Amino acid sequence: MTVTTRSSSPRKDELLERAYRYALEHGLADLSLRPLAAAIGSSPRVLLFLFGSKDGLVSELLARARADELTFLGRATAGEPADLAAMVDATWQWLAAGQVRPLLTLWTEAYARSLAEPAGPWSGFAAQAVADWLAVLSAARPADPASDSDAAAQADRTLALAVLRGCMLDLLATGDGDRVSAAVARYAGLIAGGHPGRSVDAHE
Repeated sequence: MTVTTRSSSPRKDELLERAYRYALEHGLADLSLRPLAAAIGSSPRVLLFLFGSKDGLVSELLARARADELTFLGRATAGEPADLAAMVDATWQWLAAGQVRPLLTLWTEAYARSLAEPAGPWSGFAAQAVADWLAVLSAARPADPASDSDAAAQADRTLALAVLRGCMLDLLATGDGDRVSAAVARYAGLIAGGHPGRSVDAHE
């Protein structure tokens, strides 16, 4: 996602942070400058001056959300390189935390909007999100050292991302943390043995 921003200033940074908090609570789908400006102590005219346009503001809000996400993910997976199963578990612990639910809801909205509207401020958000998450998972050791090739490791990370993303959407939709977390734990257990995606026989 390419974001063109105007020069920063303390006032712009302050309003961007306030607008970001507003977006976390209200979303971006029906964002209107007038109620936003009233809520953050500004005016549509000032916002247009500072951000150039509504699309310019949305672009910077998306960049702000992405930076927040990467910061949280970095903290969740910090430390010595872990295997992929441990990385999946650490990432899920962050995703399942209640305090990040507004960020994940905003991220999901932007991801879907990017697919439906590939032009404008949403352009490339979904593709960049995939690249970001794969980059985080790439810090993990391969799930199966016996097949330690670039293609196999990339496939393992892609599958892990698909599981995490799908379970995150399930959690956002249902709020059933116990069921969804159990599914992630089962997947992590499968890949811990070096067999991602393979069913485990109860008699093994």
